[in-house]
Amino acid sequence: MANTHIPNGNTPPAPFTLGDFCIDEYEPIKVIVIGAGFSGLLAGIRFPQKIPNVQLTIYEKGAGVGGTWYNNNYPGLACDVAAHCYQYSFEEKRDWTSFYATGPEIRSHLEDITDRYKLMRYIKLQHEVVHAQYDVPAGQWHVRIRRPNPDTGAPEEFEDSAHVLVTAVGLLSRWKWPDIEGLHDFKGELLHSAGFEPYPKTWQEVAEPWADKNVGVIGVGSSAIQIVSALQPKVGRIVNYARGKTWLVPPFARENSVKLLGRDLAQDDPENLSFSPEEIERFKNDPKFAREFRCVIEEEYLSAHSYTIRGTPLSLQLKEVCQNLMKTKLAKKPWMAENLMPDFPVSCRRLTPGPGYLEALCADNGDLVSSPIKRVTEKGIETVDGKYQDMDVIICATGYDTSYQLPFKIIGKDGVDINERWKPHPTTYLSVAVDGYPNMFLSLGPNSAIASGTLISLIEYQIGYAVQATAKLQRERLKSIEVKAEAVKDFDDYIEAYFPKTVFADKCRSWYKLGKEEGRVVGLWPGSTLHGIRALMHPRWEDFSYERADPVKNRLNWLGDGQTYNEKTLTGDRVWYLRPPFLDIPPIPEE
Repeated sequence: MANTHIPNGNTPPAPFTLGDFCIDEYEPIKVIVIGAGFSGLLAGIRFPQKIPNVQLTIYEKGAGVGGTWYNNNYPGLACDVAAHCYQYSFEEKRDWTSFYATGPEIRSHLEDITDRYKLMRYIKLQHEVVHAQYDVPAGQWHVRIRRPNPDTGAPEEFEDSAHVLVTAVGLLSRWKWPDIEGLHDFKGELLHSAGFEPYPKTWQEVAEPWADKNVGVIGVGSSAIQIVSALQPKVGRIVNYARGKTWLVPPFARENSVKLLGRDLAQDDPENLSFSPEEIERFKNDPKFAREFRCVIEEEYLSAHSYTIRGTPLSLQLKEVCQNLMKTKLAKKPWMAENLMPDFPVSCRRLTPGPGYLEALCADNGDLVSSPIKRVTEKGIETVDGKYQDMDVIICATGYDTSYQLPFKIIGKDGVDINERWKPHPTTYLSVAVDGYPNMFLSLGPNSAIASGTLISLIEYQIGYAVQATAKLQRERLKSIEVKAEAVKDFDDYIEAYFPKTVFADKCRSWYKLGKEEGRVVGLWPGSTLHGIRALMHPRWEDFSYERADPVKNRLNWLGDGQTYNEKTLTGDRVWYLRPPFLDIPPIPEE
């Protein structure tokens, strides 16, 4: 007879019983995404595609989709990445009008994606998330949202909840005025590049009255460079106030693109980045050629990673190329080259091709002022060298708040706001998760941007990571999934070890380093774009801890009753494993 004695008089555990559900009888799962830019729209595509019974809501504070491409409308707005590469991997827009797409063209493309994938069923416009807090007992995020009352227009708040929270707010959404004495005493037109709202007019119509005006542009980043290039032919006089220095690079992948298009490299104008009607028709009518064009250009972008490693021959060669370019284009005003060319390596700050910028400065109505601004008066700008110039229009192209301090609170399981957690600098796990914040995933969070390659590629795998984690949460009937603190620490150590060998660690003021000249690199992925994709492609689930939703102690309770739903109900496809995408046909070796 078996010994049934239970030590210490404890009651024997109840025997395990099978769950009354099929292995793929998935419970509904709610997901809230914050933001409807590239990341948020991709989430709107992938979550319904990959997660059964998903209840998805995308909250967007703006009045339209597109994120930074909806919010920005300044003169000359364009992407500094080749248009054919600046789209999702599965997208095939082939009628781009120029090598670098304009802002309105990108915005139109994102609106088209929203329509084709019917994403407005998930998106709530003019809904601003103002607070989010994790509820430990419920295993859910409670999110407070502000919206205009549909009847009165007055702001009102309501609460929503979800099992999974995805932040897709991006960096280029929170702008601020520069701290310049007297700035708001200026009596002329005062604009910020990120607050330029020409609707219902175009920026060209807004600029028409400036044909005989003095226009000052403050800043030397991508926005300032594009604004100066666009406005110079349209205004009386344009002055770029550039306290800092920056490298200008030649149009990227020009030789390959000219070759693929069949142009004569010797005769081609390097500043002519527009596609001819015939070239656009070829892209539209020949998908194979369009795909080849994209692959060749994108491969060249990806090959640029070696430029970011300190002291490599390619890094030094690029610096020489940029020096020659800038000196040649500024030959008419050679003093400008000395005031613009930095001592730090190329790529220490974000690069920009800047087509037309140096030519605009050299024009008769163009000028560069490198002396810092002392104050703005009612009528103009005074610099610290004592010089003063009257201005009719001042445009501040001074960037965004890139501190990774969110404009709302996200309270984790221990009651800590993530803004406090991210001081003095943010820490994450592979840029997509933070310990203490279960069931929350980031896109375009700290250390997620790239300096070579295309950001859209990495965004796809960041969102893909969130989708895979959500699928695991649902499939295994988990209450929570949370990255371990030691995994976050290990990634932090990796970051600290990686960047000293790169040009990003050199002394230059950059948003990569929270706007500082020196310090921690918080903006960039610690590696190449392809390195980031490989890292995010296959999650290391052992780096996470889990809570089960069911009270049953057996970790395999999610296996259910031993059958699939289609078998139980005799409905649906029961040979799905014989069809794509599950069918995996191996290649037959040729030898």
